[in-house]
Amino acid sequence: MADNEFTVQIITPDRVFYEGSVSMVEFNTREGEIGVYKDHIPLTSVLSPGIVTLHENGGLKEAAVHSGFAQILPDKVTMLVEIAEWPDEIDVERAKRAEKRARDRIARHDKNLDLVRAETALRKSLVRQNLAEYR
Repeated sequence: MADNEFTVQIITPDRVFYEGSVSMVEFNTREGEIGVYKDHIPLTSVLSPGIVTLHENGGLKEAAVHSGFAQILPDKVTMLVEIAEWPDEIDVERAKRAEKRARDRIARHDKNLDLVRAETALRKSLVRQNLAEYR
């Protein structure tokens, strides 16, 4: 591991999705986007659906993550996430159908609608499509 590298772990309920050395990791939190380098101050944050960009020695890797927590330490970032997907694991047609369902639910203005849940579903579907189709 080079002097400027640190360890990143992305863990889902069913697997260790990623574990490796990076020089930087970028991801979305509820407070906005964040980029982390080695020796970052300790921090815990709530993740928002988005793309995680891992800056490895050989280039960039990107994955979609959906909801979770990140623990940032000076030499390690650990993400505990609900779902993590590489671009080739994403079913784009399914994501498009999920987007349509979420947009339809939001547009109906049903009084029993859980708006936060519908908006989160919409964000997840858009993140998946963005990563799979445009990267």
